[in-house]
Amino acid sequence: MRATYHPLVPRGSPGLVSVVIPIFDEEETLPLLFSRLDRLLSELGCKGEVVLVNDGSSDRSIDLLLARASVDDRYKVIGLARNFGHQIASTAGLEIARGDAIVLMDADLQDPPEVVVEMVRKYREGYDVVYARRIAREGDTVFKRVTAWLFYRLMRSLVHRDLPVDVGDFRLMSRPCLDALRSMKELHRFLRGMVTWIGFAQTHVDFVRPARVAGVTKYPLRKMLLFAWNAAISFSVLPLRLSFLAGLALVATAVTYAMYSLWRIFTGAFVVPGWMSLIMVNCLTSGAAMVGMGILGEYVGRIFEEVKKRPLYITSLTANVETAGRLGEDPSWLSHSFDARVERPTSG
Repeated sequence: MRATYHPLVPRGSPGLVSVVIPIFDEEETLPLLFSRLDRLLSELGCKGEVVLVNDGSSDRSIDLLLARASVDDRYKVIGLARNFGHQIASTAGLEIARGDAIVLMDADLQDPPEVVVEMVRKYREGYDVVYARRIAREGDTVFKRVTAWLFYRLMRSLVHRDLPVDVGDFRLMSRPCLDALRSMKELHRFLRGMVTWIGFAQTHVDFVRPARVAGVTKYPLRKMLLFAWNAAISFSVLPLRLSFLAGLALVATAVTYAMYSLWRIFTGAFVVPGWMSLIMVNCLTSGAAMVGMGILGEYVGRIFEEVKKRPLYITSLTANVETAGRLGEDPSWLSHSFDARVERPTSG
């Protein structure tokens, strides 16, 4: 299917650019990240803010974030009460971002902040979503490159036909696009799929993904597979359809084997009476039923979690974040979070 055509209307520079970054155990990376972000804010040509979301880190990341916020009020800090996961932490940052253009990126500097300048240029051309596409990956093993290549193509098949390949969460969104994204309340979130589903005028900028500057990856193979499974179950009914097709295939196999057994009987070949056909049909039908029930159970479990209407996250502390008015005025904020925070004083 051909992509939707969107006429581009050039716009001026955004009045404010918000950079949203979820943080989880990045104590070693943060000093380097702050330096690169300072340089980015000076090169934007407009006002900028950085929203840093501590996702229940077990190291001293939160201390470094609060120290930064105390000396520079452009840095906003949200501390979540525990680790809620990358997608939820990203959502928490997007909720309080005030910019006309909002950039979501990771903290490990494999999403180079300098790319944001090119994203803003595309924004001025009229695009509402500008995602960063990786054309090369430095420092990754062959195994990592192969599994990443397979992951993105699998996601395109399972989640959405327009989901861009070799693209993570690193992207710029316009305010109208973010408002549309914030209207989506599901608990199990796959942000890159949700942004694709929303639509709007989308384009890309290419970049070479550098190696991690410090620390270790937060997405080893096991987590990547779990992320893929969560995205597929949360965003698509294709696994249910695949289980149906698998059941049909097993039934066809059983019928074929039955015909083969009858042929052996009619040709006089030796056949153990009833044994092989009974075992084959039993295994096939039981396996098909269990696979289908297991996949269906995943969907029922997610419905069970969604109907509880729990908040997406709980905020334990903030710094330089003005949310007092929004908590009483903005229903989407209330539906996404529970505010148990302690406001940290700013530098004044």
